[in-house]
Amino acid sequence: MIVARTASAEGTRALAAALAGVVRGGDLLVLGGDLGAGKTTFTQGFAAALGVDAPVTSPTFTLHNLYRGRLDVHHLDVYRIGDIAEATDLALEELLDSGAVTVVEWGATIREAFGVDELEVTLELGPGDDDRVVTVRGHGSRWHDRLGEVVDALRPWTTGGVAPC
Repeated sequence: MIVARTASAEGTRALAAALAGVVRGGDLLVLGGDLGAGKTTFTQGFAAALGVDAPVTSPTFTLHNLYRGRLDVHHLDVYRIGDIAEATDLALEELLDSGAVTVVEWGATIREAFGVDELEVTLELGPGDDDRVVTVRGHGSRWHDRLGEVVDALRPWTTGGVAPC
């Protein structure tokens, strides 16, 4: 587990951009945390670092947006998904096999649909209006093998808190 802190929306975007430097096609990021904590802001910085020029907006009502870049990004928001059965309509397996990176806001609600390899990113409100606490956990061998890269990428924002994923 890696604990990082940002003090602005720009800081959250920068942290996400740094994390984008370690992703590969087929990777899954599951975003969680407080309502309004910056999941879409995170995705904006992440996608921009992967060469996405289009505006990144929350897919709350469309459920899925595809952004083209050096590495394509599938951006899902499953906040309105009531149960795992509804998640099957999202064709998650095909998205994960597409060679793009998949980012799922509120993904913990359908975690069983993903398999074992995911990077869990939790954003929580901090003490100041723009402060955020970002916790990153790797699950599965795909992320275990890159833990050192993730730690290095997030070092400017960490408070020294790194524990085994």
